[in-house]
Amino acid sequence: MDAMMMNAMTEDMMSMDGMPAMGMAMMQACMDACAACEQACTVCSTQMMDCAPACMNCADMCNTMMRAMMRMQGMTPASMMAMLDACIAMCQTCMDMCMEHADMSPVCKMCADACRACMDACMAMKSAMMTA
Repeated sequence: MDAMMMNAMTEDMMSMDGMPAMGMAMMQACMDACAACEQACTVCSTQMMDCAPACMNCADMCNTMMRAMMRMQGMTPASMMAMLDACIAMCQTCMDMCMEHADMSPVCKMCADACRACMDACMAMKSAMMTA
């Protein structure tokens, strides 16, 4: 099933202008980072610290980013770049807020680290798209 899904996603991606240079491995890494960040943010939001609203928003943004990458139909390079920018911005906000508690809360530290990894993966995708 995974191979079938990856083949379908590759076909969708290759039909998008400016996307053929994007590797599926990079897209998969970004989806994985978004999924991990969504999970970390969801767990962190249950601590009921003042970072909880940012964590919930970040979890939603990461889920939306991941779902958009899984369903490439209707995406343009410009809309993908805007989504990547939004995900990066939300991860930055969440990471900054969680870092305020990272010394006291290992969950906040884990969340901030997941946000950083997601930002890095989204930035890598943006860079690859800009060079395509």
